[in-house]
Amino acid sequence: MVQRIQTVYMLLVMVLSLLAIFSFSVWTDASKTPVLARSIPVLWVSFSAVAVLAFYSLFNFKKRQLQFVINRINLLINLFLLGFFAYRSLNLSGEAQVSEKGIGMLIPIFSIVLLVLANKAIKKDEALVKSADRLR
Repeated sequence: MVQRIQTVYMLLVMVLSLLAIFSFSVWTDASKTPVLARSIPVLWVSFSAVAVLAFYSLFNFKKRQLQFVINRINLLINLFLLGFFAYRSLNLSGEAQVSEKGIGMLIPIFSIVLLVLANKAIKKDEALVKSADRLR
C-alpha cells in the first residue's frame, strides 16, 4: 500500500484538506481577521468530505476501480470548492479595501492536481495487472 505513489498523493490530499480546515486562512475580512474554513459550514463540510474520501480511498488499494471512482468524486468536490472560491473572491464586498486572499483558496487546486496524478497511477497499475493476467 505505502509503496504505491498514488497512496502518497492521496495522503497529501487528506493532509492538505485537514490543514485547510484547521490552520490555513481562506481570506481576511474587513476587520483584518483571518477567516478559517471551519467557520463557514459549506467549506467545513466540503473540506471534511475531501479528507474522508481521500482516507477511504487510501484503504481501498485492492479495489483499484473503486479507488478510481472515489477519486473522481473527490475531484468533483474540489471543483465545487474551486468554483465557490472563485465566486466568493469575485463578489467580496469592499474589494478595494479588502483584497487579501488566504492560502486556503489554493488548496483545491493542489488537491485536483494530486488527485489527477493519483488516478493516472491507478490506471497504470490496472493496466499492469491486466497485462499480467493476459500472460497467465
